[in-house]
Amino acid sequence: MHSDPSRDAWAIRFAQFVQRFGTVKISIIFVILTLVATLGGSYAIRVSMNSDIELDDFVSAFLLTLLSAPWVLYFFSELVRHLENSRANLKEVVSQLERLREEDVFLNRELQTNIRQLNHEIEQRRQAQEERETVFKELEKEIKHKTEQEIEARRLSTLLRSIIDASPDLIYYRNEEGRFAGCNRVAEQMTGKTQEELLGLTPHDVYEEDLARQVVESDHEVLESNASITEELWLRFADGKHRYFEMRKVPFFDKEGHRLGLLAFGRDMTERKQAESAAAKASKDKTRFIATISHELRTPLNGIVGLSRMLRDTDLSQEQFNWVSTIYASAITLGNIFNDIIDLDKLDRDKVELSPKTISIKDFTEELSSIIRLLAADKSLDFISKINEPLPALVEADGTRLRQILWNILYNAVKFTQKGTVSLNVSASKPVEGVSEVTFVMKDTGVGIPEEEIDKIFAMYYQVDHPDHQTATGTGIGLAICKQMVALMNGSIDVTSTVGKGTTFTVRLPLPLSQQPMQVQELKVSDLSILLVEDIELNVMVAKALLEKMGQKVDVAMTGQEAIDKARTEHYDLVLLDIQLPDMSGFDVAAILHEEDLCAGTPIVALTANVIKKREEYLQNGMDDVIAKPIKKSRVIEVFNDLFCEPLREPVEKQTLQQDNTQKALSSMLDLELLHMLIDTIGVDMVRESVKVFHEKMPEYMEILQLSLSADEKDEVCSEAHKIKGAAGSVGLARVQRIANQIQQGDHPAWWQNVHDWVEELHMAVDHDTQALNDWLKSQVIDD
Repeated sequence: MHSDPSRDAWAIRFAQFVQRFGTVKISIIFVILTLVATLGGSYAIRVSMNSDIELDDFVSAFLLTLLSAPWVLYFFSELVRHLENSRANLKEVVSQLERLREEDVFLNRELQTNIRQLNHEIEQRRQAQEERETVFKELEKEIKHKTEQEIEARRLSTLLRSIIDASPDLIYYRNEEGRFAGCNRVAEQMTGKTQEELLGLTPHDVYEEDLARQVVESDHEVLESNASITEELWLRFADGKHRYFEMRKVPFFDKEGHRLGLLAFGRDMTERKQAESAAAKASKDKTRFIATISHELRTPLNGIVGLSRMLRDTDLSQEQFNWVSTIYASAITLGNIFNDIIDLDKLDRDKVELSPKTISIKDFTEELSSIIRLLAADKSLDFISKINEPLPALVEADGTRLRQILWNILYNAVKFTQKGTVSLNVSASKPVEGVSEVTFVMKDTGVGIPEEEIDKIFAMYYQVDHPDHQTATGTGIGLAICKQMVALMNGSIDVTSTVGKGTTFTVRLPLPLSQQPMQVQELKVSDLSILLVEDIELNVMVAKALLEKMGQKVDVAMTGQEAIDKARTEHYDLVLLDIQLPDMSGFDVAAILHEEDLCAGTPIVALTANVIKKREEYLQNGMDDVIAKPIKKSRVIEVFNDLFCEPLREPVEKQTLQQDNTQKALSSMLDLELLHMLIDTIGVDMVRESVKVFHEKMPEYMEILQLSLSADEKDEVCSEAHKIKGAAGSVGLARVQRIANQIQQGDHPAWWQNVHDWVEELHMAVDHDTQALNDWLKSQVIDD
């Protein structure tokens, strides 16, 4: 333990003082001070004791001090020396202890640091051990999870393979080199190879060359564009069956985005393809049906319209006139409904075409208004027709289509109006660059159309479902036809309506001003000798009465053969020829008349209820013009004036021209040189027998050709066409031979774009030209 610093301080300072001044000096001073103190003490004692101060007392004290002081001084000096030495030693020891203490502190700190480090290392090792244990546990879990995943993956792979194999779709995938890398069971069935056998093969190793080339091209397109594509193609299975597939090809990539190849999915669309073919056939059948029903319906309609029109021109009581007018208006209504049905079929086939002619908007409006006025009168409605001047005098428009548009709207207006007024307002804008916008506004005070229904009324077969509309029904196609017709004329149609108050339709049409005079509506020719070829008594009655009333002379033939016989014995100025006759077609009659030069200088005009065909088709078959049923007086006047009021060529020139045209038409169908050679060589009977065999075999050839075309089998189509070409050439059917030769040229650059049209032409040519050949052969017998 350390001594108290307050007590040690004076001794240490004194020792240091003695050490600094020296022992001798201090000793002398100490002796002097001792002597002074002794002498002073002795004196003080004597005085205090009231004793006499004796010298001896001072001497004895002096001597005693001198004797004792050195020893005391010595002892004191030694004590100081030893004390100083002890102090120095002690200081040294203290210094050493201090150093030792500092070293101990340092070592202690170092030891504590080492201990902390050791503890830290121990903690780290403990944590590392815990982490290792955790890692081992996670590794065990991961291994277990991976194992479970592998098991699940194998299970899913098996399941996926089962699903892919169970899929009715064709599935395969190929790598970047275009080699098979996998497929499903349908692909195995199609190729006749297992998946293991397919691995590493290319399409050229599996498919026929044409198909392989097509497949490889589409594969390259997918890989070059990195985009999916869809294609349709016929595939031949290993068992020889053809199936039509819709193939979807897509590129596929790994997780890093590296492309691995392409996947292909094929859906068997054979049934759809067959359904499409059936639909196409049904469409053709529908067209044929409409063409037939066109004739059958228009025949009685022709009689109703014609006779009622002529009755109106006779002396009738007002009541009878009203009845006949109702019959006439009803027949016109029926005709317009039927026109809608015909146009619906044409719109489906994109066959609607406009035939602009010069018309007077004023006359046109008055004519239409007269019919609508009759319909309105039957319902006790007022009909108001207003024409706002100025109007263009003449415009170019398809009057038939325009009449159909306005008729549908006005007829609906009358039909859905129970009381009040129906009106037609016509106006026109000032012409701009030769075109004037003519506006037809049709209003009624009928039941109106709910606002939510207005956007739907132009939809096909749509009818407003509203209690106010239950009193009238319709086909639901009239307004839809109007919408499309207006669009075809580059116009617009708008409608506004308020339920219970009425409806307003506005039709705007840009119509070019006509620079040509309107067709003269007065008949400029009379006293013509006309042969009317018609097999329906009612039609004969109407047409004969109309023509005779127009100042013409009419002779009637009820069959084609009767018409030919009459033409052989008498010359006519005009032949009005029905197309559908009981014994032959009107085209056949025309062909015979031309072949036998029975119509030299005599125009032949077709009478037809078939509005499916175009006018050009009649002209191409030997007709000079065509008049549609029911026969309209205005159309008869137009055709007669065209045929007889224009400058005519010299009869001989026209006859020669007609002969040349007939011979040219026949030469384009038949190889007359070959046929004459065959007749001279083997006789006409053998030629006729060969034609009969050809006629019997052709349905089979054409069926195989059509099936091969539906399957997109170019080689088989070309092969079958080659057979037909050879068969046609052997019997002199030149046009059939030419068309079949086109079909067999499979290397034609536009073969696929044209082959369907060629096959359709072949169908028509086979039927028509075979009949023409038989007729020609009959004429050869007559000549003999």
